[in-house]
Amino acid sequence: MSETDTTTVGRVTRLVSPILSDIHLDLYDLEYRGGTLRITVDAPVGDEPADKRGVDLETIALATRLISRELDHEDPVPGHYTLEVSSPGLERTLRTPAHFVRSIGATVAVRLRDIGEGGERRLHGTLEAADDDSITVRPDEGEARTVPYTHIDRAKTVFVWGPTPKPGQQKKKEQQR
Repeated sequence: MSETDTTTVGRVTRLVSPILSDIHLDLYDLEYRGGTLRITVDAPVGDEPADKRGVDLETIALATRLISRELDHEDPVPGHYTLEVSSPGLERTLRTPAHFVRSIGATVAVRLRDIGEGGERRLHGTLEAADDDSITVRPDEGEARTVPYTHIDRAKTVFVWGPTPKPGQQKKKEQQR
């Protein structure tokens, strides 16, 4: 990434953060590459687990209008560009330590860089911990494994489909309460 991109990302971040805060959203990620300014927004971290948070379409549309108006007014991006505002989705990419911290408790899939012979290249399990240097993943079977960020090639959350309730089962449960 060139120095210009870094300063552009910094300027856009400074403009966008207060707007998102006003409409109760967090800036999840911001990329400026190939003439596309991609802003990813998410619901603030709260008591809900990572896989239960989300942003609805109306909120993304509002954020897009407000951000677009501010970018048109301040013009922090040189030349022509395309603005994309979206949510990180169900299966979100994890690139920064902050992304991992937000996803503690979620099921993750991690692909490691080449770590030599005999080592496991893929991890799948629950993200138990994350700090500035590493993450800890507990697979469904076996012991938890701590991995430094420098060994991670790619990582994302994994949406786990639950069983669909049988017809009528939900009504019975509600009546029992």
